[in-house]
Amino acid sequence: MPKHSAGPAAGPSQRQLRVAEEVRHALATVFARADFRDPDLAGLHVTVTEVRASPDLKHMTAFVSGLGRELPEAQMRALRRVAPWLRTQVAKQVRLRAAPDLHFQQDTALDYAMQIDRALRQPEVARDLAPKPEEEA
Repeated sequence: MPKHSAGPAAGPSQRQLRVAEEVRHALATVFARADFRDPDLAGLHVTVTEVRASPDLKHMTAFVSGLGRELPEAQMRALRRVAPWLRTQVAKQVRLRAAPDLHFQQDTALDYAMQIDRALRQPEVARDLAPKPEEEA
């Protein structure tokens, strides 16, 4: 029986989602220990909000924030510098054929949500969103 590929538009597979979540937990554990030698990462509090896996599981993109706010650029550069060490730490915790390359990106979802919330609270928008009184017949 031939396999049918859902194509790239179908989204990540169950395996991609499962492995990405395992990597997210592994990174969260490493960040919770906070035993970095890099001075730019000293005292760093990082939240790993999501990890996305490539289809071949060789690359993982971790979306990070600093306790609900963006990390300074110096800390993002430092995370990219220590990515090989983090890769080793993840490989010790997640059983994969090959340790994935880790890439880091700012998680801007919270900022975007706050921007939308501010827009919805503007008087002009709130007026348009308010329920309209029933028209009398």
